[in-house]
Amino acid sequence: FLAAPRRTGKSTFLQADLTPALEKRGIVVVYVDLWAAPLRDPGELIAEVIGRTLQKHLGPIAKAAKASGLESVSIAGALKIDTSKIGRPDGSTLTDALRTLHELAKVPVALIIDEAQHSLTSEAGENTMTALKSARDQLNRPGLVNLMLVMSGSDRDKLLRLVNANAAPFYGSSIKHLPLLGDDFVAHLAARIEQQRPELTPVNRALLTQAFQTLGNRPQFFIDILGQALSPFGPDTEQSVEPVVVKLAQQRLDQDRQQMASDYLALRPVERAVIWRMLEQNQRFRPYDAEALRFYSEKAGSPITRAMAQRAMEALRDRQPSM
Repeated sequence: FLAAPRRTGKSTFLQADLTPALEKRGIVVVYVDLWAAPLRDPGELIAEVIGRTLQKHLGPIAKAAKASGLESVSIAGALKIDTSKIGRPDGSTLTDALRTLHELAKVPVALIIDEAQHSLTSEAGENTMTALKSARDQLNRPGLVNLMLVMSGSDRDKLLRLVNANAAPFYGSSIKHLPLLGDDFVAHLAARIEQQRPELTPVNRALLTQAFQTLGNRPQFFIDILGQALSPFGPDTEQSVEPVVVKLAQQRLDQDRQQMASDYLALRPVERAVIWRMLEQNQRFRPYDAEALRFYSEKAGSPITRAMAQRAMEALRDRQPSM
């Protein structure tokens, strides 16, 4: 389980770094982003992607079946697989599909689920996570790994629900923080600029690092700002690039703060009070003790009960993205 804030390069790492590294070792990679289609049931989405990958590895058998108008095919030594019904009550289980994929490919399978916490938004999604845990236990043996699972999430609070409670499908697993990009990333971009625009050499890496940190180490925003600063039609074309990048980063930060203020003011009074208390107390925050309830009541201007505070907490967690 990997956790990292939104827009810090997590999905790019999974697709552009981890996936090629696994494939280079001969591992079949199945990647699914649950936020690619947030309105679809996450359980169906996972099963569909596994089915598509399995279809690719069926080879001549699948082509013959497709030419005959058949959705399902029989595989020697395996059960009859209907790739359109994987994970459904009338179809093959996820374990059967993943085992068949492994047996056809004759190599381990790595299933990467991006924004895995979104699976908790439906009963089918939760059941899928339980099924994947079962598949992992059935396909793997001590010293023999046939199925690898990588789950990522930008909402660590919700990701914890997959590993923390006794009834959680992956109870006992740990969540690791994906390190943020830092000085080496900035140095890489600075070298690219010097290579393509020699007249700007040397690029002030310290100022670029300052701008990157102002943006919360979010590479997409940083690259966008670099593009603006380097454009001949960009702002302050008479200045050197680095101060312009710093200025644009600060403008972006100001916009983010204005949006945060707007989001905060749009909340109900009790929800604002909960956030206020959380920020004020930090690690000492206890959401439902007597002192907290007195604080909420004072800030909201009316008596706040424990149940009301609990509903406010759930409302803040259920927002997209989570408050």
